[in-house]
Amino acid sequence: MSLKHIEAFRVVMQTGSMTEAALRLHTSQPQVSRLISQLEAIVGFALFQRNGTRLLPSIDGKRFFQDVEKAFAGLNGLEAAASNIRTFGGDRLAVAAMPRIAGGVLSKAVVQFKRDYPDALLTIHSGAAATVNTWVSSGLCELGLAILYDGDPPGTNVITLMNMDCVCVLPAHHPLTKKKQIKAADLEGEAFVSFPLGSGPRERIDRVLIAEGIKTRTVLESDLGASVCSLVDAGMGISVINPLAALEEQRNLDLQVRPFRPAITVRLAILLPPDAPHSRLVAAFANHVRSVIDSALEHVRPYRR
Repeated sequence: MSLKHIEAFRVVMQTGSMTEAALRLHTSQPQVSRLISQLEAIVGFALFQRNGTRLLPSIDGKRFFQDVEKAFAGLNGLEAAASNIRTFGGDRLAVAAMPRIAGGVLSKAVVQFKRDYPDALLTIHSGAAATVNTWVSSGLCELGLAILYDGDPPGTNVITLMNMDCVCVLPAHHPLTKKKQIKAADLEGEAFVSFPLGSGPRERIDRVLIAEGIKTRTVLESDLGASVCSLVDAGMGISVINPLAALEEQRNLDLQVRPFRPAITVRLAILLPPDAPHSRLVAAFANHVRSVIDSALEHVRPYRR
C-alpha cells in the first residue's frame, strides 16, 4: 500500500467519480481505476459498489475512509509542525548588544528579521562590552553584538563584521576643532574624558598615548560611549572613541568629530557562545545583521578599514 493508492482512494471518495479524481490528480482515469483495484486487493475487501455509471462507497469503504481521514489529519498536523519549526514559530532568541548598537544596527536587523519570521520571539539585552561578553560566554544570550578594541573576548567565538578607526570627539568651540585631523601629540595636557581603568577601550587608547609619549589629564570616566560623548559636549574635556558611537551621538549633540592618528582600529563583531551548536535561528538572525550593516552604517564609511 503506497501513498498513491491512498490519495487515489481519498479523492474518489471526495468526488464520487474516477474521472473527476483523475483530473484532480493530473493522471488518467484508467490509472485511477488501476490504483483502486490494487488497493482493494491489498486491503482484502471492496471499497466501492458500482451501480451502472454511479460509484458508491461500500460500508467497509466508508469505515476505511474514516481511518484514512484520521491519518491525513495527522499528516496535516505534521506539515503544520514542520512549517512552525521552519519559520521559528515559538522559538526564542536572546540577543545582547552595547546600547548604541542595540538602538541602531540591532533594531534595524530585528525589524527586518520579524518581517521574515513573525512568529520568532526575540529578547534584547543591553549592556557595556564586558557585560555583553559575559552574557554570551555564559550562554545567557545566544548572540551578541559588540565593539572590540582588542583581541577576541575569552569564551566566545567572534565573527568580525567591520573594521573601523576611532575618532576624536571635541566640544563645539574647542580650539582643536580648527584641525581637520587630530594627532596624539595634540592631546598633550588636555582634559580627557576616558573609559574606566581595565576596560578594553581604556587599555587600547592608553597604549597608543604612552607609545607616543603623550600625557592627558583624565577628568571623568564612563563605561558608556553615549555618556562619554555627552560629557564632551558639556565641555568637560575631549575623548577618543569608536566612530559608531561618536557619529550617532553627534546627531543629537553639538559635538565635533575628527579623524585620529595614529589609527586605533576596532571591530564591530558578532559574538557567539564557544561550544554550543549554532541553531538555524541564530544563523538566520546573524545573516540579517550582516545584511543591514552597509545600509545602516553608511555614515561610518569614511572611518572604515
